[in-house]
Amino acid sequence: MTDIVIDRQVAVSAEVPSLSQLTHWVGCVFSEHPDDPRRELTIRFVEQNESQTLNRDYRGKDKPTNVLSFPFEAPPGIELPLLGDLVICHAVVEAEAIEQRKPLMNHYAHMVVHGTLHLLGYDHIDDDEAEAMEALERRLLATLDMPDPYAD
Repeated sequence: MTDIVIDRQVAVSAEVPSLSQLTHWVGCVFSEHPDDPRRELTIRFVEQNESQTLNRDYRGKDKPTNVLSFPFEAPPGIELPLLGDLVICHAVVEAEAIEQRKPLMNHYAHMVVHGTLHLLGYDHIDDDEAEAMEALERRLLATLDMPDPYAD
């Protein structure tokens, strides 16, 4: 298996996951996709205004969101190990963790796993896709000794 390369960008003055935490969480996702050669991604932690701008411009939703996933699409005939970019809004993730009564780093792990699965092509647009993706998230987070993120 190729090593994971993460470009960790921090554009927020808050406690965010370390590179080693991110690598561990992303590695957990790749354990389900051992043959996928795309092992390079950017994970950027941002303020609400940057998240809102990106969410508005790329998804048509004018509000900040927890995680945005931007899969890399190589031009035809070009093969690169780039998977894509995750943009995580600290303020939204922190507020959700408080509201859901979860440790902040557990919620960050969930967002990284969730976003990385999106980069790999998973989605939750319809109910069947959502159930499959959530089941995989539960299983992956359990391997990280984290509780079910969807439990009440």
